Amino acid sequence: MASLLQGRLPVNQDVLLMQKGTLMRKVRSKSWKKLRYFRLQEDGMTVWHARQVGGRAKPSFSISDVETVREGHESELLRSLAEEFPLEQGFTVVFHGRRSNLDLVANSVEEAQIWMQGLQLLVDFVTSMDQQERLDHDWFQRGDKDQDGRMSFQEVQRLLHLMNVEMEQEYAFQLFQAADMSQSDTLEGEEFIEFYKALTKRAEVQELFENFSADGQKLTLLEFVDFLQEEQKEGDRASDLALELIDSYEPSDSVSPPLHTLGKLRHVLSVDGFLSYLCSKDGDIFNPACLPVYQDMTQPLNHYYINSSHNTYLVGDQLCGQSSVEGYIRALKRGCRCVEVDIWDGPNGEPIVYHGHTLTSRILFKEVVATVAQYAFQTSDYPVILSLEIHCSWEQQETIAQHLTEILGEQLLSTTLDGLLPTQLPSPEELRRKILVKGKKLRTLEEDLEEEEEEELESELEREQEAGLELEAQSEAETQELSPRSKDKKEKKSTPIMCPSLSTLVVYMKTVSFHSFTHSREHYRFYELSSFSETKARRLIKEAGNEFVQHTAWQLSRVYPSGLRTDSSNYNPQELWNAGCQMVAMNVQTAGLEMDICDGLFRQNGGCGYVLKPDFLRDTQSSFHPERPISPFKARTLLVQVISGQQLPKVDKAKEGSIVDPLVRVEVFGIRPDTTRQETSYVENNGFNPYWGQTLCFRVLVPELALLRFVVKDYNWRSRNDFVGQYTLPWTCMQQGYRHIHLLSKDGTSLHPASIFVHICIREGLEGGES
Repeated sequence: MASLLQGRLPVNQDVLLMQKGTLMRKVRSKSWKKLRYFRLQEDGMTVWHARQVGGRAKPSFSISDVETVREGHESELLRSLAEEFPLEQGFTVVFHGRRSNLDLVANSVEEAQIWMQGLQLLVDFVTSMDQQERLDHDWFQRGDKDQDGRMSFQEVQRLLHLMNVEMEQEYAFQLFQAADMSQSDTLEGEEFIEFYKALTKRAEVQELFENFSADGQKLTLLEFVDFLQEEQKEGDRASDLALELIDSYEPSDSVSPPLHTLGKLRHVLSVDGFLSYLCSKDGDIFNPACLPVYQDMTQPLNHYYINSSHNTYLVGDQLCGQSSVEGYIRALKRGCRCVEVDIWDGPNGEPIVYHGHTLTSRILFKEVVATVAQYAFQTSDYPVILSLEIHCSWEQQETIAQHLTEILGEQLLSTTLDGLLPTQLPSPEELRRKILVKGKKLRTLEEDLEEEEEEELESELEREQEAGLELEAQSEAETQELSPRSKDKKEKKSTPIMCPSLSTLVVYMKTVSFHSFTHSREHYRFYELSSFSETKARRLIKEAGNEFVQHTAWQLSRVYPSGLRTDSSNYNPQELWNAGCQMVAMNVQTAGLEMDICDGLFRQNGGCGYVLKPDFLRDTQSSFHPERPISPFKARTLLVQVISGQQLPKVDKAKEGSIVDPLVRVEVFGIRPDTTRQETSYVENNGFNPYWGQTLCFRVLVPELALLRFVVKDYNWRSRNDFVGQYTLPWTCMQQGYRHIHLLSKDGTSLHPASIFVHICIREGLEGGES
């Protein structure tokens, strides 16, 4: 396998020196700083470490796990140790998902540069590899226990257990011998690939192919068009699409000898091309048309669901967890558009951010602002909302306003877009690359704009006086006339709760207390918004669901987790979305079902953090009630045939000999009557290519609000079934027909090549079935 990548692996002086190994300091905290020997393996794909040079080594990380490499000055931990270690000698390895960063300090600037440049070179290389190359390499590395670049039959047997394959030894040996072209009793490079191909033949795909192929060898253009129309429900575009798909997925040199010179030129599809299509983004259950920004982004902000984070600074629990700017980096990079900042008085006149009255650690507010400025628009160009919870003195509020203004600069929205009083909230499109402040405000937006106008007129009058115009008396009269609230101004000289310089930075997001929906309608303005605890929001949905829907059609609302969730657990956001709540704040540091649902909704529309609400949640006269929808709505019947699974990962990697007993659970989340789940039976001892062939039926009243979650579990009769993988998506982004569902880990990272193969059929109206 080493020979397979040898020609492509980028080898330069940095990589060669990394393969010789380097003694570096691993840093976990100000007090935990230990020397470790790090060495890049010969394969160029894995880094091992040992306590000392020549000591017993163990895997540290795979290059495919690394997202990026940061310089030392970008790490808040390394910055805190700058007096002990020069920042130029430090660097940070950032991993995909929620895995903690790895902070390292080299013995010299040169050694740090070698590792930073070498790692980034390899990360870029892995990113450029296609998934099959990466997969072949990963499996070989896991199976080649002695790392000699060859795999014996004994190692192959071990690999089969790692791959969740239970196979008779005699049959496994036949496959091994067939692939061992060199007759060396080992598999190398291309031999392993042939063995792997023999293992992964798909009988159910072959059968489907033959159902539409007249000769069982190929699909003609017309046969493929029939398949796309009848099964994949592609409609009128099937003919053009068929040509595009053949061009994209038919191998240039088909594996099947009769088709060696055909394929693309003859507009036919071999079984290999057919399988490539089914496993691609075009054959995915998620409609590729929903991947880019495809929704209307010119409607008022209150017409969108907004990806929102709660206590963003925390990367752990709510009582003793660590506060870190890394929380903001991760939230913004995963598409959050509303992040929360709890600000308190800090030492030396500098405001700090932490969860007040707890043992959580503290970080400087100005570091949070600098981090937001750097990462706000790396994932999405649409506006970021800073939800400020301010508990500071007047002086430190002034400092907050100063940091926001100076650090964010042009990114900060400090007045209305055109300087005039608007009649509705601006759109995400109008607010591109702008950062909005959400918080308390001393006055109304009207008063702010009026004062700005007064100040402009006063400045103009002063300029006229300086020019020698004798308008003193008139000027004084005009100034008095333009200041009808002079009495109010005198009264406001007493210290207000909030300093004016900070108050004026709140433009479209003034927070106000909620009393009742009637009170809000009669006393509040469209740019004011209220926050609700999850408990209060749920109660209001039950008591006045339709009023809540009408309220969120004209005014923004934010929902936050209960204070009892000290472990940073989450609530189900779906029932709040059903009422039109825009900012349903989540503890994004905590993986699980609730975050799967949140990620599922915001996976669409370019992952930009804004999703347009259904039209019945944007109508201030809407009759929709999230608990009791008027029937029939746009009811549908969903039939999910769960066909097979592919290369499902082991749940407990510590148990080398154990093999999963997989089952598939399909869950629907939506309005209460639509929320349900069903599951298949389990397949015993087969995680490699389990077959179910079972159909599940769901009746859905309001599909526009529904999300589907496909979960693979490892059956365990003694306890709860163990989680294997999942994938969640909106109903509106689901493709019909034969589709693959590519599974994600509990952390939301890809489990490639793990997938399940299904057939999706949606029918109008309600038919029989469990719900």
